[in-house]
Amino acid sequence: MKIVIVKSEAELKDAYQIRGTVFIEEQKVDPEIEHDEFDETAIHFVGYADDKAVAAGRLRWVDGYGKLERLCVLKEYRGKSYGQQMILAMEEVIAEHSYQKAKLNAQSHAEQFYVKLGYETVSDEFYDAGIPHVTMTKKLPSSVK
Repeated sequence: MKIVIVKSEAELKDAYQIRGTVFIEEQKVDPEIEHDEFDETAIHFVGYADDKAVAAGRLRWVDGYGKLERLCVLKEYRGKSYGQQMILAMEEVIAEHSYQKAKLNAQSHAEQFYVKLGYETVSDEFYDAGIPHVTMTKKLPSSVK
């Protein structure tokens, strides 16, 4: 999978389309919640497999962390390590910006996926958009490569 940091309107449209498919259509998240004020300032990522946009995520700087958000992979492309590849690419950008910690709010059903990538759960379960989540963090090496 080729991962790019969004630089064009077409790439941003691809990211939003994937998010819409996964969060709004599949998980029934209210569109008013899925798109928020942070979309304007976040760094957006899109993953392409065979020239088709299949994964997306966004990154923000929050309280000394690189915060991974809106991570998603289209259903038919799950299980191919695309989510892991996206997270590693986002962690590289965090390290390049001299941050040493990553943070995310994981949907509870995906908690073990993130544990395998080195994340630790640091919160009790809570609901966001009607879906159970936990907050997880990871200390990053100085260089993630």
